[in-house]
Amino acid sequence: MRVIPRAAAVYIGCALLAAGACALPAVLPGAATPWGTVALLAALYALCELPARCRLLDRALGGSVPMGTGSFFPVLLASALLLPPAAAALTALPGSLLARVEEPPAGPRRAWRAAATALAVWAAALAAGALGGSAALGNGPAAPDFPYALLPAGAAALTFCLVLTALDGGIRATADGLPAGAAWRGLLGRALAPHTVHGLAGLMMAVLWRSSYGPPAALFVLLPMYISCWVFAQYHRERAAHQATIRALVQAVDIKDRYTRGHSERVGHASVLIARELGMAEDRLDVVRFAGILHDVGKLGVPTRVLRKDGPLTPEERSVIELHPEYGHEMVRGIGFLGEARAAILHHHERMDGSGYPYGLHGEQIPEFARVVAVADAFDAMTSTRSYSRARPVPTAVAELERCAGSHFDPRMVAALVRALDRHGWQTDVTADETPQPLPPLPAPRPTPPPAPRPTTAAAPQPTPPPAPESSEPPAPQPGGSPASAAPAGGDLPPPRTSDTPLTARPKERA
Repeated sequence: MRVIPRAAAVYIGCALLAAGACALPAVLPGAATPWGTVALLAALYALCELPARCRLLDRALGGSVPMGTGSFFPVLLASALLLPPAAAALTALPGSLLARVEEPPAGPRRAWRAAATALAVWAAALAAGALGGSAALGNGPAAPDFPYALLPAGAAALTFCLVLTALDGGIRATADGLPAGAAWRGLLGRALAPHTVHGLAGLMMAVLWRSSYGPPAALFVLLPMYISCWVFAQYHRERAAHQATIRALVQAVDIKDRYTRGHSERVGHASVLIARELGMAEDRLDVVRFAGILHDVGKLGVPTRVLRKDGPLTPEERSVIELHPEYGHEMVRGIGFLGEARAAILHHHERMDGSGYPYGLHGEQIPEFARVVAVADAFDAMTSTRSYSRARPVPTAVAELERCAGSHFDPRMVAALVRALDRHGWQTDVTADETPQPLPPLPAPRPTPPPAPRPTTAAAPQPTPPPAPESSEPPAPQPGGSPASAAPAGGDLPPPRTSDTPLTARPKERA
């Protein structure tokens, strides 16, 4: 976002005015501000945030510098315990203004970050001061008042977290145009645990700062914090690499099969909705999303002419199409982070009654993730507009899933999807192009002209035969979603094979 909306600009301006009003008492004549402590803490926080902005240093360390504001909030929470509220607000300004900004415009983003952080530190210092935080830290040889000192430190961390969460939700609502509920949803839950840890580290810094060892002793707290931030940054880089791998595979499928562009992402989203209703752990939600996104990656091994065929599929072509789960499993079997998603890619066309493929598993023999993806796949296939079929309304698709529950689909997964749709709704859109029009067939090979044309025997080039008239019956199921037929054929591919020919004996075709 390069242009700040008017509402967001007003919101940032108000935050800047509020932060200035909070810090103003510290610079008024007669204010007993401990400028030495303020300068040391402000410089320390700025030095902690500065390396992330230095791209040369980041490149020299192999991209290992912790990124993002928040890595060194313990310094700010220590200042909230050591300083008066107005002075504590000043310590946040240099580091916030120097911190790295990933997206333009950098100026308004830095101004917003400085204002929000200053307000949060000011509020945290008020909460700690109300509970006698400064006295509980001890001074010199006087020992800190433990465990009472945990109370003001906890109050400061909680207040810091609440203020930052409230301000961040406001900027999301004004800058991104999100509804109020969506703007604040999940922010507090994600921030509470890290800020609690930061509060404990800030308490340790403040106690060591006040001890007979002085401020240098407080620096030892930052070493484990930096190591933890480095590990966290490495985790996020590895996760970003995983996401890039998934994105590349999905883009390859979308390029090859233009009929179903966007289908994979929606299946991943629907799979997460089902899994969340089933109460799966957060780490499994990521894996089931990968399973939904990559369920059709095996299409890369299917000939393009089969994927883009407009007419009915022949039995041989149908057999080739049905190989795509095994192709997909072979492609991803070496990607360790996919975990259970690999089994879902292989078995997402199995049916509860054993009539699915590739192995005819039934009931609980089908992996759980495969049963989740099967329902999500069929639902999106029925509710998406394709070049060859119109989308069904969501209630109609749900009724079809419920009708096939027990025979095609796991009833638990269908019920979980129904509950998720009642709670979150579903956004349907065109999968391929905005105007659903059939893709032209692949052009026939151009005939080679004879080497020496003879006037008496030369024949005019044969015109391309006109396309067959549309049939009243739905076309054969295409990869990426079954057409709106009487019953979903296990999602986006043809019904299970009826031939007893083993997979290894089928004819292989070249793409």
